Amino acid sequence: MLIRLALIILALLAAERWITGIQVESFYTALIVAVLIGIASITIKPLLTILTLPIHLISFGLSAFLVNAGIFWFLSTFIDGFIVTGFVPALFGSLAVSLAGAIGSNID
Repeated sequence: MLIRLALIILALLAAERWITGIQVESFYTALIVAVLIGIASITIKPLLTILTLPIHLISFGLSAFLVNAGIFWFLSTFIDGFIVTGFVPALFGSLAVSLAGAIGSNID
């Protein structure tokens, strides 16, 4: 679990460096964002997935990317030092974080 958290933090810091529109002030901010992404993935994401189930079925699950991007963007609205300027940077940032989380899950 700590490896997955560390990879998500690194993905956030890398996304801040390479994706225009994402700003992370410090390592501490990235740590807070990573923990809150984990909490949101456990609580908010299943509810949104159930609410958008017809869209998931029609798009063969591709709308899950939109749900992840929405959560990523939502977190940037109330975390100081974490800024996402639009939906496209949120989409790319959430893809980076999801990829890091998947790699971390396979390592654990």
